[in-house]
Amino acid sequence: MRQTLWAEALGSFFLFATVVGSGIMAERLAGGNVALALLANAAATAAMLYVLIAMLAPVSGAHFNPAVSLVMRLRGEGTWPGLVAMIAVQLGGGLLGVWTAHAMFGLPVIQTSQHLRGGAGQWLGEFIATFGLVATILLTARNRPAAIPASVALYIAAAYWFTSSTSFANPAITVARSLSDSFAGIAPSSVPGFIAAQLAGALAAHWFDRNVMESGKA
Repeated sequence: MRQTLWAEALGSFFLFATVVGSGIMAERLAGGNVALALLANAAATAAMLYVLIAMLAPVSGAHFNPAVSLVMRLRGEGTWPGLVAMIAVQLGGGLLGVWTAHAMFGLPVIQTSQHLRGGAGQWLGEFIATFGLVATILLTARNRPAAIPASVALYIAAAYWFTSSTSFANPAITVARSLSDSFAGIAPSSVPGFIAAQLAGALAAHWFDRNVMESGKA
C-alpha cells in the first residue's frame, strides 16, 4: 500500500503542476489569445497524462482522481480506509504540485482563484466530462488494456475542447485549482457544484458499465 500511495502522490504532483504550470506559461506566451492558451494547456496535460499512466499504472492504477478511485472501490478494488488514504495523497500531492508551479513562475505560492465557473451548462459539462473519462477507463481496460494511457490522454485533450467547463473531471484537481488565481483557476465558491457534477458523472459511468455494457455480454 505504501508504494501505491507514493505513486498516487507523485502522479498527482506532476499532473496538477502540469495543468497549472502550462496554463501560466500558455497565458504568458499566447498574447491574449485564449484559444491558443487553451490548446497549449490541453496538449501539455494530455502529454503528461500519457507519461504518468504508462509509468505508474502498474504500481497504483494511476488514478490521480478521487472520482476514479471511488468507482474502483465500488468495483471491489481496495478497501474503504485505503480509498480515504488514496484521496488524501492525491489532494496533498496535487496541492504541492500547484504551489510548486506558482513558485517556478515567480508567483505568490498561496493564492485563491477569482475565476467564477458555474451554471447549468458548466455543471452539465463536468458531468459529461467525468462520465466520459470513467467510461473510457473502464471500457478500454476491458477491451484494450494496453491502450489505456493513450485513450485517457486523448480523451482529456478532446474534452478540454468539447465540454463547456474545459473538463476538470477530478474533485481533487478542482479543489487544488481553486487555490490558483491563474488561467486554470476556479473560484472556491464554484467548487461544490463542479464536484457534485463530477461525482454524479463518475457514478453514472459506473452504473452504465455494470448494467449496460457488462450485462450485454452475459
